Amino acid sequence: MTIAPQRVVTLHYVLGDTDGNVLDDSRARQTPLEYLHGHHNIVAGLERALDGQVEGAELSVTLMPAEAYGLRNEALVREVGRSAFPVDDLAPGMRFQTPGDDGPQVVTVVEVRDDTVLVDSNHPLAGHTLRYRLEVLGVREATRAELAKGHPLPPGTDHGSVEDRKAI
Repeated sequence: MTIAPQRVVTLHYVLGDTDGNVLDDSRARQTPLEYLHGHHNIVAGLERALDGQVEGAELSVTLMPAEAYGLRNEALVREVGRSAFPVDDLAPGMRFQTPGDDGPQVVTVVEVRDDTVLVDSNHPLAGHTLRYRLEVLGVREATRAELAKGHPLPPGTDHGSVEDRKAI
């Protein structure tokens, strides 16, 4: 079966940077990625590269920042009051989920000062060229419940019990 919108795709991937460092490896974690194609569940450039592929396909894809997690935006690095954090012992590299204009966002602590904290709400991979090695393990039609939810449902879910709020 061909990868196309409204189909669930299962794949293994190795994500690396341009220096050859492995950033993530689904096979090493023994957890393949499963996503609903055409529903913006993965980065746009990767979804475009997978469109039309078939089960068993193996491919390498290099994504420029704009096709992956976007360009870095220095306006997203800002100073906030230290009281905005739920813990006293802050350190650079710590991440926190905060409310954002478009829903929850993750901020990374860059620098801890006396009364303020410098945070970065860019995605950690923003501005990076990424290299993927992909192996398509399976492609299947999505169920009506998965289409209603916009993503694959966990194994063991009774698809008939999922409330369908979308017109298909």
